[in-house]
Amino acid sequence: MRYLDREKLVENLETRMQGNMDANIIGNASLWVWQDGEEVYRRHFGPDASEGSVYRLASMTKPITGVAAMKLVEEGKLALTDPVDKFYPEFRKIPIVKVENGRLVEIGKPEKMPTVMHLLTHTSGFGGEVEDVQQRQIDPQSNATIQNAVRYFAEAGIGFEPFTNVMYSGRAAFDVLAGIIERITDMPYDVYLKENIFDPCGMMDTTFAPTKEQWERMIPMHDRVDGKACPGRTVDGCVFENVPVTHFAGGAGLASTLEDYTHFARMLLNGGEFAGNRILKPETVALMATPHVPETLMPRTKRWGLSMKVVTREDYGRLPLGCFGWSGAYGTHFWVDPENKITAIYLKNS
Repeated sequence: MRYLDREKLVENLETRMQGNMDANIIGNASLWVWQDGEEVYRRHFGPDASEGSVYRLASMTKPITGVAAMKLVEEGKLALTDPVDKFYPEFRKIPIVKVENGRLVEIGKPEKMPTVMHLLTHTSGFGGEVEDVQQRQIDPQSNATIQNAVRYFAEAGIGFEPFTNVMYSGRAAFDVLAGIIERITDMPYDVYLKENIFDPCGMMDTTFAPTKEQWERMIPMHDRVDGKACPGRTVDGCVFENVPVTHFAGGAGLASTLEDYTHFARMLLNGGEFAGNRILKPETVALMATPHVPETLMPRTKRWGLSMKVVTREDYGRLPLGCFGWSGAYGTHFWVDPENKITAIYLKNS
C-alpha cells in the first residue's frame, strides 16, 4: 500500500482550489480524503460552504441506485440477467428510434430485451441524443413519478440494440432500475433507500425531497459568464433540472452533504460495511467494481462496472488501476482506490 504524502496533498488541493476560487471557476466546494481508516483531509471553500451544506448530487445518485439494485441481487430477488419486460410488460413493444429533424422516428424493434445489467452499464439502448430529445419532450404527468416516467421511456424507445453500443444514460436507465426496485419491494424508492442504505450508513441528510431546513442549507448554483461569477439556473423546488421531488429519479435526483457521502464512500471502500452495518457483501462490491463492458465496445482507459466507471489500464495516469467511482453534472466527484485504501470526494454545484 502506498500512503499519501499529506503535506503535498494539502498543498496541491489548496493551491488548486484557491486558484479556482480566484478565477470564479467555482463558488463553493467541499473536499474530503480518507485513507486506511483515517481522515486525511477535509475542508470547505467559499462563502456558503460549511459542515452540513447540502449539494445536488446529480449523477452521483447512480452509484447509490447501483447499490440498491445489487442488494436485491444478493437477496435473490433480482438478477443481472433479468429482462426489463419481466417487471414492465410495456417494454415488449419498445421501438428502436433515431432523431430526425428534432423528432424521434421508429426504425425497428430490438431483437433482445434490455436487462438489469444493461441498465447498470449504459448498454441498454437508452442515452445519447435520443434520450436528450425524450427528456425535452417529456410531459408533466410522465415526469411526475418514477412509474410514470418508466412507462414514458418504454413508449419513447431506445437508440440501439442492447449491448451492441455504449451510450451514457443520464436518467432513463436508472429511472427504470428505480422503478423495478419499487415493484420488487412494494415500497416507494425513497423509503427503500432510507431503510436499506441511508439509515444504516448514517446518511441523515440524503434525500430526494429536502425539507425547508435542508433547502436553507442548499449550496447555491454557480455559473460564470465572461469570467465573472453569477447565479446558475435552477428550477424552484427541483433538486435536478425540472424533475419534481415527487419523482425519485434514480439517476440524478438526490441531494446530500459531504458527511453523508463520506459514509457511503467508506462503506464501499470497506467492502460493503459501515459502522458495523452490512449493506453489501465484499464480493458484491468487487463485482460492481469489475468492468462489465468489453474492450471491443469501450476501448478506453476506464470502462463501466455496475453503475460506476472502473480504471482498467495503467496508462490512465490520474488514478491507479482498479479505482472506481463516478461524477455528477454539477461538479460532484468521488472515487475509491481499494489497493491503497483511499477514497475521496469533491462536491460543488456549478
